[in-house]
Amino acid sequence: MTSRSSTSGRRRTVVASAAVLAGAALFAGTAPAHAHQGRPTGTPAHSRPHTGAHAHRVDYVALGDSYASAPGVPDQVDATCLRSSANYPSLVARATGAHLTDVTCSGATTADMAGPQGTVAPQLDALDRGTDLVTLTIGGNDIGFTTVLGTCAKLSASDPAGAPCADYLTSTGTDQVTEAIDASAPKVADVLRRVHRRAPHADVVVVGYPDLFPEDGVACTSATVPLGAGDFPYLRDKEKELNAMLAREARRGGARYVNTYAPTVGHDLCRPAGARWIETFAPQPPAAPLHPNAAGESAMAGAVAHSLRGRR
Repeated sequence: MTSRSSTSGRRRTVVASAAVLAGAALFAGTAPAHAHQGRPTGTPAHSRPHTGAHAHRVDYVALGDSYASAPGVPDQVDATCLRSSANYPSLVARATGAHLTDVTCSGATTADMAGPQGTVAPQLDALDRGTDLVTLTIGGNDIGFTTVLGTCAKLSASDPAGAPCADYLTSTGTDQVTEAIDASAPKVADVLRRVHRRAPHADVVVVGYPDLFPEDGVACTSATVPLGAGDFPYLRDKEKELNAMLAREARRGGARYVNTYAPTVGHDLCRPAGARWIETFAPQPPAAPLHPNAAGESAMAGAVAHSLRGRR
């Protein structure tokens, strides 16, 4: 798991194609730590005008990490957070007519919701009592999947047909990734409590992570996906554990959970270009390594928009 003290270093390495083979940023989109922070998409919460009841427009605040900000996906509108105008929050806002304040930021952890992320203000500062809708994608960076994928890539050369990463991460008799997921659950719960406190009237939606690895567990070990064949089902199962934790905490925390995994099955990083919605360690369409491309963000937006139908 990446410590908060290493946040700026993590941000500087998101799209370095060679570096991802040694430390792939699976869930941890990163951004240059010293870049100037741009204004979030939309108007800050404290300055948004509220119209009368007959002309009310849904005030939507998007919170989260790189899977929400969409690093590398055109067009990038914030150099600090590597935020795209075609990320799923922007697409949801366009589809629903909501007024969006987008403070999603690559590299964000649960700690960056209530505290600053380098030069970036706490994301929860965008909320107020007038907020109607909140989406939240968080937790991947808390479980340290940047380190996990770096380890998996390094170990794959020693046993490309085996499961060297799974063997290593379970060698002590416990699963290190499962332990990290369990330890992150109360952090996610705390974020949800804080969201409700700041935006007591909001519809709060926890958005899960899309399908990164083949659902059938079949490997695609290659130069662009340097993972042991047996590690594909292991990593698939760890992502499912993370999503299950997020769904559980959403239910317990008075939020709804949107499953973006199911509608993206069959479009994982093993699919050919044009069919995959998650990029490899060496992206072809503009996107961060092991992150959704534009089609992936669109699929996530579709799942969120579908969940909102009939809610308002």
